[in-house]
Amino acid sequence: MDVEQLEAEAKATAAKHVINMLQRPGQLEKVEQYKRRVSRKKASVEAMLKSAMQSQLDGVRVGLNQLQTALQEIGEIKQNLKWIEESFSAVPELSAKLQDVREENMRHSQYVTAMENLKHIFTVPESVEKTKQWINEGKLLHTHQSLTDLENSRDDLLYELHKLPNQAPADKIMLKAYFEDVEELSQLLEKQLRLVLSRTLNTVRKEPTVIVTALRIIEREEKADNFALQRQKQSGFLPPGRPKKWREKAMEVLEKAVAQRIEGTQVDERADNKMWLVRYLELTRQLILEDLRVVKTLCVPCFPPHYDIVNKFVHMYHTSLSHHLQEVIQNGLEGNEYVSMLSWIMNTYAGPELMQHPELNIDTSSIGPLLNNVVIDKLQQQYLKNMEMNYVEWMQKTLETEKLDWGNGTAPEGDDQGYFHTSAPVIIFQMIDQNLQVTKTISQDLTFKALLLSMEQVTQYGKMYRDAIVEFKIRHFEDRSKVPYFTHYMITIVNNCLQFVELAQLMKQHYWRPGLHDNEAGTKFEALLNAFQQLRDEAAQFLLEEAFLDLEPQFQDLITSKWVGSSIPVETICVTLEDYFQDYIHLRVRNFDYVISEAQNWVAKRYISAMLQKKISFKTYEERKDAAVKIMSEAEQIKEFFVRLAPKVAKFDSPFDIINTLAEVLKSEDPEILSLDLHGLVDKYPDVTHDHLTHLLGLRGDISRSEAREKVTYILQTNKTRQRPTIPKSIFSLIN
Repeated sequence: MDVEQLEAEAKATAAKHVINMLQRPGQLEKVEQYKRRVSRKKASVEAMLKSAMQSQLDGVRVGLNQLQTALQEIGEIKQNLKWIEESFSAVPELSAKLQDVREENMRHSQYVTAMENLKHIFTVPESVEKTKQWINEGKLLHTHQSLTDLENSRDDLLYELHKLPNQAPADKIMLKAYFEDVEELSQLLEKQLRLVLSRTLNTVRKEPTVIVTALRIIEREEKADNFALQRQKQSGFLPPGRPKKWREKAMEVLEKAVAQRIEGTQVDERADNKMWLVRYLELTRQLILEDLRVVKTLCVPCFPPHYDIVNKFVHMYHTSLSHHLQEVIQNGLEGNEYVSMLSWIMNTYAGPELMQHPELNIDTSSIGPLLNNVVIDKLQQQYLKNMEMNYVEWMQKTLETEKLDWGNGTAPEGDDQGYFHTSAPVIIFQMIDQNLQVTKTISQDLTFKALLLSMEQVTQYGKMYRDAIVEFKIRHFEDRSKVPYFTHYMITIVNNCLQFVELAQLMKQHYWRPGLHDNEAGTKFEALLNAFQQLRDEAAQFLLEEAFLDLEPQFQDLITSKWVGSSIPVETICVTLEDYFQDYIHLRVRNFDYVISEAQNWVAKRYISAMLQKKISFKTYEERKDAAVKIMSEAEQIKEFFVRLAPKVAKFDSPFDIINTLAEVLKSEDPEILSLDLHGLVDKYPDVTHDHLTHLLGLRGDISRSEAREKVTYILQTNKTRQRPTIPKSIFSLIN
């Protein structure tokens, strides 16, 4: 550092400081005060400098002393290393001189070992025989102690041989041959322990000390195995027969015993007892419940805690049972055996009857399901397949019985209310209910699948039922004398169809769970209802078709010259229908109302069709007027006939009112009033067509065909431009 420069900078700084302090005359009075302040500050700074310098000097002094000491120690180490190097050079020579000592020490060690085991060496045959006697007497602890002494003697001697630099194989072979009976003793003791452990669940109830003794021996052998393996890592020596792994073998014995107990519960075969599976599953449940109760109460105090014996036994029973059940399933199940198996696996096993029994309360989540999902799904699919086959068979038999009844020549019998029906719907839905009740004992998911299958099969039965009904109807109309009670059985069929619909709805109320069923289920249920609803309607048409076949001549006579002076056609129609309706009272109320509604629509349709066919020509207005009055009278007559039979149906929106409206058009004399009547007709019945109106005007006989067409076209076009609310279709939509 440049001291002079620093000094000059310090003086300059001091001068500036003094100038700043003495800028005003009054500050001169404080010069002494300033001097004292600066002196104090200077003394303080000097003291700090002295202290810092002293500290630095002390540190340097200590460092120098340590360096001096280190230098001395390095010199000493150097001398010692030199001495060690000189000593190492003499080691080979020393080793050669001590060779005799080393050999003598080895012999001494062998002599010491031999003397320690001298008693066992000379008494090996006697010890072996005595140990065998103890094994036969069941004195396992004495047996194990003797075996341990013999094995230790053998192993110590073999270890000494192992330590020799030049091992003589003949010595080792001779020593092993001398102690070969010891290995046989070990095998005999192992066999005895296996026998004891295989009877654990029986022995622990009467003599738990026997189990405790066997486990103590096994644990001692485990410790001996661990010691032998540890010594092998250090010296490379492993005694004969080690490791014995008796704990692992003990677990294998227990597993085998559990498997034998599970297999032993199957005492019957299918050929001997149809309920063999139910009996086997119940015996298995009782066995496992009792055995695990014994394990939990009696085995826990006997087994060391680290065996975790309860969970071990639970896993053993679970695994053995799973394997055996899979074998049973692979051998094939039949009929209700699928139900028994599924219900037991999914409910009984994991439920309060077994694993969740109050005395066990075992958590099965750690051991998993008894059978995997693939096996369960396969069982369920096979069960549903069998159910489907049974449905097909039962429904075919039911249908065959129905068909036999149709042709047996006897009338069906009514119930207490006089309604005709057969037992087929009830039988079929009883079958379905029984199956669904059974599946409810298994799982909700399987019940849903069975419900879908049942709906599909009932829908399929509806198709077969329809084919049979159509065949029955065709055969009857080919020769109406062959089936004398056709009407009665068609009534029965109509009632059956309605009963199918009602029973299906009851089934839905009982088994349907809102929110759990998808669109597929809803679609299938609607398909079932629609199938039988449509079949009911179609069967009702067949029923009426027979009646109207008898009335065909009367309908042909309507609105003809023969009809003008005669009331026979309509009277015959009413009398004939009333005769048929005497049989229709055996229809259920809903069906009767539907048939009456269809019958009056059919009569109205045929009457209107007769009016539009122009089978008569009116020469004068009076003839036309008389015909119109007659038409109105007959329409009222037919309407009153239907009202008398079914007031609730016939009074509401009667199709015969349309006939009166048409008669008004026919009766109208004034062209303007005719146009108003036509406008009113079109406005009230929008589904009336151009042809309908043209033919109606043609029946009048006073309007040419071209004029009629022109008038009708104008009226229809005018009507199209008008806005009006939607009106339901009328009878005109049924007339071609």
